[in-house]
Amino acid sequence: MRAATGVWRWRRNPLRRATDLLEAWVALVAAVLLVTAAPAFGWLSGSLTDDSLRQSVRIQRQQRHPVTATVLRPAKEPKPPAYDPEGSATREKRRPVVAKWTAVDGSRHTGNVSTVLRTARPGVTFTLWTDRTGMIVNRPMDAATARVHAVLAGIGAALSAAGLVECTRRLVVWRLVRRRYARLDRAWAAAGPDWGRTGAGS
Repeated sequence: MRAATGVWRWRRNPLRRATDLLEAWVALVAAVLLVTAAPAFGWLSGSLTDDSLRQSVRIQRQQRHPVTATVLRPAKEPKPPAYDPEGSATREKRRPVVAKWTAVDGSRHTGNVSTVLRTARPGVTFTLWTDRTGMIVNRPMDAATARVHAVLAGIGAALSAAGLVECTRRLVVWRLVRRRYARLDRAWAAAGPDWGRTGAGS
């Protein structure tokens, strides 16, 4: 609104300089882009990210399968590093065990697995995610997480576009101000030697 008012104010103002009107138009264009282009870019980026993540979720659900694993015995915990401030909290949440499981293709597997079981007694069962051959994989991304990532990507894209518009506006205004000062310096240099002298027309 202020940008539009500036354009109207400078339209017929006798004190108007060419750079004043140009600066007002730049501010108006920047305001329009901030209101329209930045949100549109964010929405487009979020939509494309959402489509891509939805496809990834579908592929992961096709390639990753939950199987039931059975604890055989507790596994030896790996030696922690010399300094690990988060190591104790992580070890309390996850327990290494030796477990067995059967893959989707029918193959049987045994190996060390990190679980969130409170107790690692033999015979306790838990869910494990594997591929078709029985190799352990991460849990597939759920739709809610994919949606959150898409929304964050859209917001980030919109903010980036808005920042680019504002930086461009500031750069143009800076160049205009430099041009004004350069013209003022030239005018002052031309009038300066005769300033205040009698009969010099000043």
